[in-house]
Amino acid sequence: MRSLPRSLSELEFTRRERFVLYYMIGLVVVVLAYTVMYNQALARLEGVNQSIFASLEFVIQTMTTTGYGQDSGQWSHPLMFLLVSLTQVTGIGIGFFTLRMIIIPLFTGAEVNLDNRLTPKEDHVIVCEYRRDSAVLLDELDELDIEYVLLSSSRENAKALSDDGFSAIHGSPQDAETFERANIDSARAVITDTGEENVNTILTVRSIRQDIDIIALTDDSSLRDVLLETGADSVLSPHGVLGHRLAEKAVSSISSELTATVNLGDEMAVTEIPVHQESRLAGTRVRNSSIREQTGANIIGAWVDGALQLPPDPDTVIRPNTVLLVSGDQDALEAFSDFTRPPRTLSQDDRIVIAGMGEVGQAAQSVVAEAEIDSVTIDIEDREQVDIVADATSEAVLCEAGVESADAIIVGLPDDSASLLSTVLARSLNRNIEVLTRVSDTDATRKALSAGADYVLSVPRVSARMVAMELREEDVLAPASQVRFVRVPADPFEGVRLADSGIYEETGCRVIGIEEDTGLSGTVDPDRRFTGDEQLLLVGTDEDVQQFLKRFDVSSIDTG
Repeated sequence: MRSLPRSLSELEFTRRERFVLYYMIGLVVVVLAYTVMYNQALARLEGVNQSIFASLEFVIQTMTTTGYGQDSGQWSHPLMFLLVSLTQVTGIGIGFFTLRMIIIPLFTGAEVNLDNRLTPKEDHVIVCEYRRDSAVLLDELDELDIEYVLLSSSRENAKALSDDGFSAIHGSPQDAETFERANIDSARAVITDTGEENVNTILTVRSIRQDIDIIALTDDSSLRDVLLETGADSVLSPHGVLGHRLAEKAVSSISSELTATVNLGDEMAVTEIPVHQESRLAGTRVRNSSIREQTGANIIGAWVDGALQLPPDPDTVIRPNTVLLVSGDQDALEAFSDFTRPPRTLSQDDRIVIAGMGEVGQAAQSVVAEAEIDSVTIDIEDREQVDIVADATSEAVLCEAGVESADAIIVGLPDDSASLLSTVLARSLNRNIEVLTRVSDTDATRKALSAGADYVLSVPRVSARMVAMELREEDVLAPASQVRFVRVPADPFEGVRLADSGIYEETGCRVIGIEEDTGLSGTVDPDRRFTGDEQLLLVGTDEDVQQFLKRFDVSSIDTG
């Protein structure tokens, strides 16, 4: 759900909330106006002086039709009778209006116009039919402080999202009127995930605006050229990226070659490395790991049981499935990769098993083949590049594929229950194998880790990160990661020591590098006093970075 505003200045009201607010303000104004008019008329026309509060009581009694109280029978002037009659009619009108517009929609199941719940939008993103767990993407956009409107052809889905606090309306993405209701004239981009209707949606958008960016998501990478020719500015294939990412991790468990790093300049890079079941680091505390002394790399973060620690608690126990976020030059990162890799026996052959040869499996197999590592592929359909046509949830099939002696298995099955079963079976057959699993439901991530997976990626999370990367146009570690790296000017900290800057305490961001005219330094001294001419290299979650930029009123500088 949407986070609460940090201050009153951040409050935004939906159309209905604004309507109710204006209605209540108007009601108060009407009551006060009648009170003043009645009090003055009673004094001048009838010669009766009474408290303004007594006049207020009379107006409320009359408008609510509860009687006239002590004032009954005091009027003789014709204008007084007209004023009292007008007060009565106004009260009856307000009563009916309140019942129809406020009370009935509030306390009954009357149909709600979701458009009225939208706050004013400008420079926003219109999301069409997002089918990969909408809440994951919308939470991502909220954390990035990107305004959006989600269009859903399902009234029930749109209402459920709207009830949860998301900006969602009901309508067809193939209808130009729906985009007009979403205020496409002031939008910055359209994201379409409408499956077979992607082409229709793109053509609809282009018929309204030629200059708006269109980002199309597809599970079939072969449609990329078609969607681009239709009018999409970029095409994202989450399944392909997920397969590449899982394969890169599998290759990293065999080779010291780093396959997924973010280069930050001046020979400084950052990468993620999962801790293997048999790694020498398993069971040690961060403070006792001696990683910096033995490899030259720095641990700047860690995912422990799926939760990000940035920086990690020195007393945190590094367990199997922990993913460490480390920084350093290329040599240090490769040394760290070797340091974390479990010892290998002479009988082991480099081999990776790939279960499931859909979009995920095919992308993974291409990475494995490029690394010149042997692979055995399993799929229930007899298609190209499939070695064993069978069900990968069978223990006998996994044994036939050589899981018992393989280095890694990539579980890319489309069904989460099947993926969990294959994960458990692979771990039971080979306690040293690296198990990398794809899940379709974000909630299944923790289940897969409990089942024995070393590394898990969910389709909704990867999809959301890819969209975020496209919209932000800045580097993140990987589509599956929520970590961002930004450079910011040190102006707000001129004359202040790093230890006293409050950067980590107030925002959660961590300074991992300081760039000066002499270059980028990965050595950060807490006692260093800033001159204001430096640039700070920060690492943090999306929310932390947004908090930093707001708190210190600075703009990020491209990290590329």
